[in-house]
Amino acid sequence: MTSSSSTKTTRQLQVVSPVPADIDIANSLQPLHISRIAQSLNLTSNHYDPYGKYKAKVLLSVIDEVKDSGNGYYVVVGGITPTPLGEGKSTTTVGLCQALGAFLDKKVVTCVRQPSQGPTFGIKGGAAGGGYSQVIPMDEFNLHLTGDIHAITAANNLLAAAIDTRVFHESTQSDKALLNRLCPTNKQGKRVFADIMFRRLKKLGISKDDPNDLTPEEVKKFARLDIDPESITWRRVMDVNDRFLRKITIGQGPDEKGMVRETGFDISVASEIMAVLALTTSLEDMRERLGKMVIGNSKAGEPITADDLGLGGALTVLMKDAINPTLMQTLEGTPVLVHAGPFANIAHGNSSIVADKIALKLVGPSGFVVTEAGFGADIGTEKFMNIKCRYSGLTPQCAVIVTTIRALKMHGGGPEVVAGKPLDHAYLTENVGLVEAGCVNLAKHISNTKAYGVNVVVAVNMFSTDSEAEMNIVKSAAMAAGAFDAIVCTHHAHGGKGAAEKQIEMYTRQGFSSLPICMAKTQYSFSHIPSQKGAPVGFLLPIRDVRGSIGAGFIYPLVGTMSTMPGLPTRPCFFDIDVDTVTGNVLGLS
Repeated sequence: MTSSSSTKTTRQLQVVSPVPADIDIANSLQPLHISRIAQSLNLTSNHYDPYGKYKAKVLLSVIDEVKDSGNGYYVVVGGITPTPLGEGKSTTTVGLCQALGAFLDKKVVTCVRQPSQGPTFGIKGGAAGGGYSQVIPMDEFNLHLTGDIHAITAANNLLAAAIDTRVFHESTQSDKALLNRLCPTNKQGKRVFADIMFRRLKKLGISKDDPNDLTPEEVKKFARLDIDPESITWRRVMDVNDRFLRKITIGQGPDEKGMVRETGFDISVASEIMAVLALTTSLEDMRERLGKMVIGNSKAGEPITADDLGLGGALTVLMKDAINPTLMQTLEGTPVLVHAGPFANIAHGNSSIVADKIALKLVGPSGFVVTEAGFGADIGTEKFMNIKCRYSGLTPQCAVIVTTIRALKMHGGGPEVVAGKPLDHAYLTENVGLVEAGCVNLAKHISNTKAYGVNVVVAVNMFSTDSEAEMNIVKSAAMAAGAFDAIVCTHHAHGGKGAAEKQIEMYTRQGFSSLPICMAKTQYSFSHIPSQKGAPVGFLLPIRDVRGSIGAGFIYPLVGTMSTMPGLPTRPCFFDIDVDTVTGNVLGLS
């Protein structure tokens, strides 16, 4: 680390009204070279690997160099139960950091998740923020970035291929033939165990280091995983919304006769490997977590792991660069760490622990790290507290809850909000009654978040159609519910039962009952029914299935009809996305 003072990179925006399209704003500014953003954090070229001019991978070795430095202030940004349009958590997160860095001259780092291409080309669009509070370059941010999600996809599908291939080969070979192929003779004519095989031997209680010394019983235990195809929970993934892959049949080729199995695809960010990336604390820790991932059971009911398949090391190799957070910048030149992207409705919905830990050390005791928790506070912020903070050991000093007049009107009984359709007149004109009725949702999120012992600040993301009377109602309701403060924000415009029970019984029997629970449920209601707005009470959550992310470290029940592979709408966002073939600029991203 450099000992000299950091280089100031922040700049003041020249805003215009009405606010132009997000991509137009992003393209109107030349991003600073990433080396200048790195210098503002006292990072030298030895601390990062550049990915082009405007992105860089910050190396984990930085943690060791700054381990004795004090941490900065830690702030998490969540929200109320959102509309399908989103209420601006990303925009608020970025805007808050721009205000702290560019206007208050505080050292600050924004920590956000990498967006999935599913929503980018689907309904919601990108996740770079919006208006004059964005991460740039926003096209690179919203698309491939530095390839982390592609690495996750490759690793996930390698494991899926290994599972079905192992079942296939075990069905056609004797125990001895399996051993001979798993431990072929080397150039000296001797059979040896691969290093990773000693993990399975230890698990089985076998302390021998020569394959030839195994008894017939030990050969069977070691070489034959005997995976029960009906128990396999590991699914293939891709980073596209494709509803027709939710349920598929594999093994229909002539060479795989008799090996037909029903399975399906999830979206890549739903992979357990994504959760592992987000919750890991070091390369060694990631290696252990990847190896411990459970893919199903043997016919005797024993959990089968990636290490049992001999794959933990190879998965780590595929993920070794993905573990490094990506450094980017906001429109106003403040630094951003982008890392991991688990959905909050089907996973724990937070960026990585390693990015937060690096950022907290880089900003120092007087600086700020602001991180975003996905969707409403009931699944984003609560999972941040219950899962992410449990594994990181970190505690935030403040929690922000983002709300909008639009969302509060919806929770107060307003007409349905549908992505791609114009907002009803009720959302574009003053209606204090709807806002007041909808504040019950905000109050519930405030009380839930305060239960963790943190101060809660409500950020009201203001739109041009919102009235002062409506804003005053929200501020009064927030303070009455126990918020520390309530602030009107203009950063967008100005910057700154049955089979589920059997699964539970199985995970308990296998010794996983102490893991935290990560509910996979709709983000549009406290309940499992998206149309139940406000703060419904007295409901029962129907658990359709229970899955284990054992390597990541949690169990996740699937509530109601929650899907791990989203579908595209009739009118997806990709209709608007193109490229200017003269300038090379991306058009239509939002």
